[in-house]
Amino acid sequence: MDKFDDATKKELGEFLEQEQARARMQSSVLQYTDMCWTKCITGSVSTRFSRGEESCLLNCVDRFLDTSLFIVNKLEAQRNQS
Repeated sequence: MDKFDDATKKELGEFLEQEQARARMQSSVLQYTDMCWTKCITGSVSTRFSRGEESCLLNCVDRFLDTSLFIVNKLEAQRNQS
């Protein structure tokens, strides 16, 4: 990276930060998907979810989205303060 000028180094650093954030988000999605599936799907897998499974999955996903949005907003606020 020594051969790049300061503007290019900064741009590369920002790109790497964005990609790392994207990777962390994807990891979180996989983790929550697995957690929600394990928590909510209690019977054998068929063509439809039971009423309880569907309700549990929707609630679990809603909580995940709420949490993710909160985290993204918090990280954005911290980044803007820097």
